Amino acid sequence: MTDVPALQEALKAEHAAIYGYGVLGARLRGTHQATARVMWNLHRARRDALAERLTAAGATPEAAAPVYRLPVRSTSGRTAGELAAALEDAVVAALVGAAGAADAGLRSWAARAMQESAGNAVHWRTAIGRPPGAAGAFPGLPAAALSPEPRPGA
Repeated sequence: MTDVPALQEALKAEHAAIYGYGVLGARLRGTHQATARVMWNLHRARRDALAERLTAAGATPEAAAPVYRLPVRSTSGRTAGELAAALEDAVVAALVGAAGAADAGLRSWAARAMQESAGNAVHWRTAIGRPPGAAGAFPGLPAAALSPEPRPGA
């Protein structure tokens, strides 16, 4: 199956998100902590779905690392929200390959997962008072993947 590398990349991002939500959850209280728990469970379900797809394709799902270097140090409720947004952005970026998979079912699944994670990132940015679009118009896509600015006459 040609989609195995894309599935493995998505699985790695889900492992990191699960780890990160475990770290940041300790810095949240009340409804934010409950929301983080829901999102943590969402990532766990996606991890399991990816592992099932990989196994069905005859591949061995990559195991989670014992520890991950997180993009934001979670020391408060605000930095926990920043970390959650960064984790969601990383998941969106990792799912780009799966969204371009040969299998239509996988493409659809990945697109929905990307939408959910992009929405979750917006939720966390809003919760900490940052502009929702702080990740840019196409979170997860490197700038090089975007077409250059159109030029008249070109």
